[in-house]
Amino acid sequence: MGQPPEPDQPPSPYEPPPGGQEPQYGQPYGQQPQYGQPYGQQPGEQYEQPAYGQPAYEHPGQPPHGQQWGQQPPYAPQVPYGQYGPPGGPGSGRGTNVLAILSLVFAFVFAPAGIALGHLAKRQLRTSGEDGEQLARWGLILSYIFTGLFLLACCGWLALVIWAGSDGTNT
Repeated sequence: MGQPPEPDQPPSPYEPPPGGQEPQYGQPYGQQPQYGQPYGQQPGEQYEQPAYGQPAYEHPGQPPHGQQWGQQPPYAPQVPYGQYGPPGGPGSGRGTNVLAILSLVFAFVFAPAGIALGHLAKRQLRTSGEDGEQLARWGLILSYIFTGLFLLACCGWLALVIWAGSDGTNT
C-alpha cells in the first residue's frame, strides 16, 4: 500500500498523494481552490461578474440553471379582442349543461318535467358545445318510461274503479 506507483500506471485514488498534501474536494492534486473563484473554474481562467439584471450563465450558449430573482416567467400570448381562442374538443372544460342534469333528476321526481327539460337540453347542446349529451338522453329515456308507467297505472286504476262500480246488471 505504501509502494510508489509504477511509471505506466496512474496513482491509486485510495492512497494519499506523495508529498503529504491532501487535495480539496473537486480539485486535482496539487491545486488549491482560491478565494472568490467559482466552483469548477480552472485557476488562471478569467471570471467576469455579470452586470446587474443580466443572466449569469456558467457557460456561454447554455441557459441558466434557475429563474433569476425579480423576473416574471414567460406567459402565453394573449388572443386579440373579438377572436376565439384555440378550439377545444369534447370535454374541453366548458362544463355540463344544467338542463341535462335537471332532466335526469326530474325523470325520478316528476317525469313530464324531465321530458321537457331533456328536449330543451338537447336543443341547447347542439349550439353551445357543452357536455351533457348522454345525461340529456338518459333523462329523456327514463322520463318517457316513468311517464308511460304512470299513465298505464292511471288507466289501470280507472278501469278497476269502473269495473268495481258496476254491479254486473244491465239496465
